[in-house]
Amino acid sequence: MSLSLTGEYDCKLDPKGRLVLPAKVKAALPDAHANQLVLVRGLEPCLVLYPRSAWEVIQARVTALDEFNEEYRQFQRNFLRGVTEVELDNIGRFLLPGSMRRYAGLEKEAIIVGLGNRCELWDPTRYDDYLIKDPGEFSKLAQKFVSLSPDTPGSPALPTR
Repeated sequence: MSLSLTGEYDCKLDPKGRLVLPAKVKAALPDAHANQLVLVRGLEPCLVLYPRSAWEVIQARVTALDEFNEEYRQFQRNFLRGVTEVELDNIGRFLLPGSMRRYAGLEKEAIIVGLGNRCELWDPTRYDDYLIKDPGEFSKLAQKFVSLSPDTPGSPALPTR
């Protein structure tokens, strides 16, 4: 299954803490369970919104870790805490629980950032703090991760003679 959640979208939260999912994001969701999403705390101070199918892949990897290993248990406990299943209403709106809003610092505004298989929800100020400001640093990362060289993680092997 290939998802293509992309783009940045400025959004407003209503007084009840609900957010309308942008139409382009909603249109990119897989048809099966398109209105069922999973919201988790991000590794940075943001929230991550997964389509159910993408979340099931992540959840399977996390829950497969050895529960008798203390480090794995700590990771599972922190990663899976607060996982919330959300369902879009008829206008594409969903509720961000208060504890999740506090974690991400979301009050009135949010930026939704599509990252392929998921979207991150950021407070606009915090989001800007986590972006790379130096074009040279960004260029080096692009070369490291996207350049088609044998050293690039995940790049196809070059034919040998």
